Amino acid sequence: MVSLSKTIFKAYDIRGIIDQTLDAGVARQIGLAFGQAALAKGQTKVVIGRDGRLSGPELAAALAQGLQAAGVDVVDLGVVATPMVYFGTNVLDAQSGIMVTGSHNPPNYNGFKMVLAGEAIHGEAITSLHQRIVEHGGDEAARPGGYSTHDIRAAYLQRIIGDVKLARPIKLAVDCGNGVAGAFAGDLFRGMGCEVVELFCEVDGNFPNHHPDPAHPENLQDLIRCLAETDAEIGIAFDGDGDRLGVVTKDGQIIYPDRQMMLFAADVLTRHPGEQILYDVKCTRHLAPWISRHGGRPLMYKTGHSLVKAKLRETGAPLGGEMSGHIFFKDRWYGFDDGLYAGARLLEILTRESDPSALLNGLPQSDSTPELHLELKEGENVALMDKLRSDAVFPGHEQIITIDGLRVEYADGFGLARSSNTTPVIVMRFEAETPAALARIQGQFKSVILAAKPDAVLPF
Repeated sequence: MVSLSKTIFKAYDIRGIIDQTLDAGVARQIGLAFGQAALAKGQTKVVIGRDGRLSGPELAAALAQGLQAAGVDVVDLGVVATPMVYFGTNVLDAQSGIMVTGSHNPPNYNGFKMVLAGEAIHGEAITSLHQRIVEHGGDEAARPGGYSTHDIRAAYLQRIIGDVKLARPIKLAVDCGNGVAGAFAGDLFRGMGCEVVELFCEVDGNFPNHHPDPAHPENLQDLIRCLAETDAEIGIAFDGDGDRLGVVTKDGQIIYPDRQMMLFAADVLTRHPGEQILYDVKCTRHLAPWISRHGGRPLMYKTGHSLVKAKLRETGAPLGGEMSGHIFFKDRWYGFDDGLYAGARLLEILTRESDPSALLNGLPQSDSTPELHLELKEGENVALMDKLRSDAVFPGHEQIITIDGLRVEYADGFGLARSSNTTPVIVMRFEAETPAALARIQGQFKSVILAAKPDAVLPF
């Protein structure tokens, strides 16, 4: 029996290591606390689902028991992608839901992504669940809630197929990395009229081929090879639970989500002129002028899928996106992050062109790095960022944005350092107009980090 640890209650979700910080007993406690929180908001029904991880069945069963013990009814969707649970909270007369998923983490991880009364909870709302367990862990309802199962697959697929229309047939390669999106992606895109080459679409919680995380180039190499060896026009990839999208062109170029956002923004703004388009601090400096040029108002915000979702609700923006691959459509959709739906919307745009790769490769770009991680001990990342904020000097900069870490803007590029909200890591990203400018900006960040922490082992 694993004892409850506050460390699994992260900024955007709950995440732990099986049999070390997370097991069925902890899952039941979380279900009970979430059920109590749902009832306090007038919610009597909670939708649950799970991805393809090996620990999923046991955790989902225990979670359901906890929810029922609180007195709420459980609707179990079974094995689904995370956005299908979100979809369920919009169409099943239940505004609260929990997805049992470890997302892109290694196979021995699992966790919970949660929607409470229509809002993706984060920060204090998550830590308050820990507090509720500590204070009211034994308080069970006199009458337990009911349990039912529901197959949402057909309704979800048909909702997308009925909305998103391709201008012409297209052949694409899809890499699901043995994550749960593989159970749905092929049928979705074939239903839209595509010819689909499937890579690693068999759901396997061991992830035997490569890690299901399209944010990292090494996980896209199989897809790049497939595009080179077949007549597929475009490649798309999903993370482990299907809420993030990766894109690769015919000639093997990775189109990162901040550039995907350019196409989505231009399209959405034709129907929502003058509206805000939301994006996180890791995105390219080319995105804001692109949004302005297409008649929108750019709004930079903090990183984190729950934080962006909350900001989207607050602002009423029709579109939001993160560099990590979470894309949020409130235009023709519900406002939650959905890699499968984003993939469908991308194909809708690309099939208007005779050469989709030329359209994608023609989007503005600079020399840039992917996410770089400075690995630290627990708590060191927060302390280091505090020190950098107070002491660091960046010669020649034009602006320092502190909404989430330090994003230092120069005339010819930017550098970002921010503390991860989920692991003891400083996340960095750099972009510049020339390789020399990129090296200069990275050099400045290297100097200020080593001045603050001389033993730091930097990834550049």
